[in-house]
Amino acid sequence: MSEKGFKGMGMEGGVARWYARTRQKDIHEFRRQAASVAARLRSGAAVLEVAPGPGFFSIELAKLGNFQITGLDVSHTFVQIAAENAQNAKVDIAFRQGNASEMPFPGNSFDFIYCSAAFKNFSEPVQVLDEMCRVLRPSGEAWIADLRKDASPDEVNSYVADSGRNWFDAWMTKWTFKHVLLKRAYTSDDFRCMAGQSRFGACKISVSPISLQVEFTKVPELTVAAS
Repeated sequence: MSEKGFKGMGMEGGVARWYARTRQKDIHEFRRQAASVAARLRSGAAVLEVAPGPGFFSIELAKLGNFQITGLDVSHTFVQIAAENAQNAKVDIAFRQGNASEMPFPGNSFDFIYCSAAFKNFSEPVQVLDEMCRVLRPSGEAWIADLRKDASPDEVNSYVADSGRNWFDAWMTKWTFKHVLLKRAYTSDDFRCMAGQSRFGACKISVSPISLQVEFTKVPELTVAAS
């Protein structure tokens, strides 16, 4: 697999605020995913969202149960926006700035990790997977939801039309898909290859109209008793 270019330090300022506004149109999907994740978690579970952006998923998850939620984003602007959104929603989430390739957390810190629409932007994807595995507790899960590289123009257009974006946001979103996001995105085979190179070793993949859901589990290390 060819190496992808460096994606910069994340969205800041006005670009981040535009993204936050247009992603609000996808709130139904954030709610669907939050409900799916909440159904798998025990009360009090520690959850990490990697690259939460405006924080919509974490906020919807926090509304559904007693979870200890942390968000880690490289963008200072997104950390500020997400914290404000959480405060407005009256939920307690710890959003902090940091690099997904070098997470500022001890090993075995989280029961579940979620990452949506951001993995294709990481310049060191296998290292991010290794970091996810490191900070997960044994038997913990990580879910990545992201764009399919082989999503067709018709599928993208249908997604944008169904989202209810205004004409400018719709045009801008379709332009970004065509000229930026699809070029960075991965196929199912790409994810299987990266999983095999990572500490996870394997993954399970589900396909939807324009995206992939990739699930990883941290396999507990086997303890061999001394003979």
